[in-house]
Amino acid sequence: MSGSSKAINFLAVSSSSSSHLCSTKMALAISDELLATFVPIVVYWIYSAFYMSFGSFDNYRLHSKKDEEEKNLVSKANVIKYVLFQQTIQSTLAIVLYRVIGNEGGGASKSQPNSITVMAGQFIIAMFVLDTWQYFMHRYFHHKKFLYRHFHSHHHKLVVPYAFGAIYNHPLEAFVFDIIGGALSYSISGMSPRTSMYFFSFATIKSVDDHSGVWLPGNLFHIFFNNNSAYHDVHHYLYGGKYNFSQPFFVMWDRIMGTYMPYSLEKRAEGGFEARPIKRTK
Repeated sequence: MSGSSKAINFLAVSSSSSSHLCSTKMALAISDELLATFVPIVVYWIYSAFYMSFGSFDNYRLHSKKDEEEKNLVSKANVIKYVLFQQTIQSTLAIVLYRVIGNEGGGASKSQPNSITVMAGQFIIAMFVLDTWQYFMHRYFHHKKFLYRHFHSHHHKLVVPYAFGAIYNHPLEAFVFDIIGGALSYSISGMSPRTSMYFFSFATIKSVDDHSGVWLPGNLFHIFFNNNSAYHDVHHYLYGGKYNFSQPFFVMWDRIMGTYMPYSLEKRAEGGFEARPIKRTK
């Protein structure tokens, strides 16, 4: 073989290898695991920004702007800092967990697209698993004084919650509630990484909505879920240590375990609404 032929063959092989490497890198850059990790984070800030645009709309707020400024025990700058820090930790751990769970499962079945029916079933299972885990962990962190004082009280510095403070938590609590809870709901439901991207984005939107401090007319979450911004407001503001631990979807465990606190939504004279607990008779 001549020198020129060898050179041509070498260039061809090099070009083929480079193309394959570039294709592999592109595939990794947009893998379902990465989408499932980072899309919910983007969704968190976009949906929070939507709600923060209603900051001056007093007719839809569950608390006045004055209450938000005076009663909260942490600045918004610190909330943003902690949320970004938490999302950095969560995204790192999520990538590792997707890799570990995928390897244990062989990676074949979860990579295949599912039908709408299968995905709906996986959503329901994941919702039940996440709700179950978060209810009992949430309640435990309230009832154990050490855990509440050193960890969960961090979240309740937001006496008057708002959208982008939804996951303002101590990092250890975030690991227990969100990382472990998310891993359980993902693995038990058997969903694919692509399906989990939709599920965790939906769960993120729901959590932001529940902490928005806003009651918008026609909000589908308020229509289809009893667990909503007013329900969670009762937990944050009035009866935080005793009632309404359920999150983020249903109120089932509160009803079963006797921690359900109903409320009435009343209009405030100065504008907006107030979630008033309804006293329960024994």
